[in-house]
Amino acid sequence: MSGLRQSDAWSGMGIGWAITSTLIGGIATVGGLGYLLDRLLDTGSGFTALGIVLGAASAIYIVYLRYGRGGE
Repeated sequence: MSGLRQSDAWSGMGIGWAITSTLIGGIATVGGLGYLLDRLLDTGSGFTALGIVLGAASAIYIVYLRYGRGGE
């Protein structure tokens, strides 16, 4: 490692894990709410699928707001 400290080499790892956990958390949370709605209303799996899609979209938007906007 030419001139880099160990902390510099791993500096982006925390951001990567934060983005990954935000995406997984959004999908799991809103998808879980959709699953609960499906169980309560005794429907198929429509709310689960809708929850997964909405969870992914909202998580992507949160990641964009947090890390994607350049030049603040």
